[in-house]
Amino acid sequence: MKIGIIGAGQIGKALAKKLIKAGYPVILSNSRGIESLQPLVEELGTLATAGTNEDACNADVIILAVMWWHIPDVLNKLKKQLKGKIVVDVSNNFTKDGDSPKLEKPTGVIVAELIPDTKIVKAFNHLFGKWIEAEPIVGNGKRVSFISGDYPSAKEIVGKIITELGFKVIDLGNLEQGGRITDVGNALSGLNLVSYPN
Repeated sequence: MKIGIIGAGQIGKALAKKLIKAGYPVILSNSRGIESLQPLVEELGTLATAGTNEDACNADVIILAVMWWHIPDVLNKLKKQLKGKIVVDVSNNFTKDGDSPKLEKPTGVIVAELIPDTKIVKAFNHLFGKWIEAEPIVGNGKRVSFISGDYPSAKEIVGKIITELGFKVIDLGNLEQGGRITDVGNALSGLNLVSYPN
């Protein structure tokens, strides 16, 4: 299974490293073009390639890891290619100034409305980048990754991938339910939780 990652900032890079460590081939894209990604691809090794956003959309599962204010424009250009795909949305509603205005709907719901023919799974947005970069195994416990989505089959696939990265997956239900507690400013946002065996 190939994973496409649109966006190669801190979160995109961190997830690429973990996916490759777990044996997944990854295709990375960003707004600056393929050449800008070559140093990162060389660092990541043979399972990593660079491509355009359109190339990344040809993967089996796509991770959307771009800044919130870029999402409408990026998704508008990729809407047709993303039709029927599983898209993992890791975004948070920050402005360029670092503010987080209150939204009428959860971020995952907004993204789903922008690309209505896709299967959105919200994941990782409650964790700071440094925690995604860190080792997910903590002692005899595992760092928690909350997920939510409206398509159980898509959540099952994404949950399996995240589990293989070493995280403990906790399903919060649909996008509306999950977003109400993991989006910025809500109860589970910014919590670095570890699940230990009983």
